[in-house]
Amino acid sequence: MTNSPDDPVDRRTATAVTRAIAVLDYLARNPREAIPLSDIAREIGAAKSSTLNVCTALEAGRLIQRRGRGYELGRRVVELGGSYLSSFDQVREFYLACTESPTLSHELVQIAVLEGTDVLYLARHEGRAPLLLSARVGDRLPAALTAVGNALLALYADEEVRMRYLDHGRFEPRTENSTKDLAELLGKLAQVRARGYAVDRGGVHQAVIGIAAGVASSDPRVSAFAVGVSLIAATPTDEEIARIGAEVVTVARTIAHHPL
Repeated sequence: MTNSPDDPVDRRTATAVTRAIAVLDYLARNPREAIPLSDIAREIGAAKSSTLNVCTALEAGRLIQRRGRGYELGRRVVELGGSYLSSFDQVREFYLACTESPTLSHELVQIAVLEGTDVLYLARHEGRAPLLLSARVGDRLPAALTAVGNALLALYADEEVRMRYLDHGRFEPRTENSTKDLAELLGKLAQVRARGYAVDRGGVHQAVIGIAAGVASSDPRVSAFAVGVSLIAATPTDEEIARIGAEVVTVARTIAHHPL
């Protein structure tokens, strides 16, 4: 006999799964420290006893682990993330294309996808010394503030972009150059479509210029993605930005159309 949707057991199971997701999200947002059980319980709005049950189950599944008096993400998260990335064919082609590009092989290049109003970074090619100010694999940043985010949003009509930002007022700025509201964002997206690539001049970090190109997918099973380069703001001239922008477009299209 199957349980009805209103069965108390089903509701308890759904609540436990929701709390487990909340625990993983919270630990992912705080990767540099072990989080005490009391802090986790407060964050997810549950009693310590219920939170302990959730954490015990996640620990048994190696999704989280104890360190000292707190919890942190476990190694199985890496395994699951690796499995996801291995199914994303563009990531494999991204590394090959970056290596073969005379222009981008020496730069810090990233590939990202759009999730709501955020971008999620999937891979990172470090052609020179790591740029600590740039996003890491697995990081999320506001799409409105980043070159890769602008490149991805520009793939959609303005009406779709407005729907995504329906509940947003003014954006939370990171620097004085950050995109401040939807009207400014739509103006930037028009420039991206006209130019063919996005340029972010210190919108997330004052010292970093981002250049990115997005590629839509005709296959609904495949996500649109963007390839972006991070440069130190004092280094590139307008001519260099244009040259790198053209190469980013070429690499992005090469990845998208590579026979797999």
